[in-house]
Amino acid sequence: MPTLSRTSTTDMEVTSIRLERDLKERLKAIAGERGYQALIRDILWQYLAQKSEDLQPTVEREDIRASLKAIAQKEEYCALTGTAIAPQTPMLLGLTTTGELVPLSLNALA
Repeated sequence: MPTLSRTSTTDMEVTSIRLERDLKERLKAIAGERGYQALIRDILWQYLAQKSEDLQPTVEREDIRASLKAIAQKEEYCALTGTAIAPQTPMLLGLTTTGELVPLSLNALA
């Protein structure tokens, strides 16, 4: 999963955060060569996207490799359009080129 902000590291502010050693090691293992700081940024951007209706979509159409039919269990936001998907309504799960599953509205790929 690419860093969602797509900002050059030279344009970023340095921030200090304390992490448990085990947490940091697990993040490093998951992130691989990409680095755990990029992974943390991705996680934070995804969290903001889930909690904020005003953020831009998190993926582009070209990022979707396949889609699966699903039923929303809670309110979701389409990763392509940003539109709300109500609980207990049909939706799609989009498999991205990076292996992530993202919520999609039924007409997002049309």
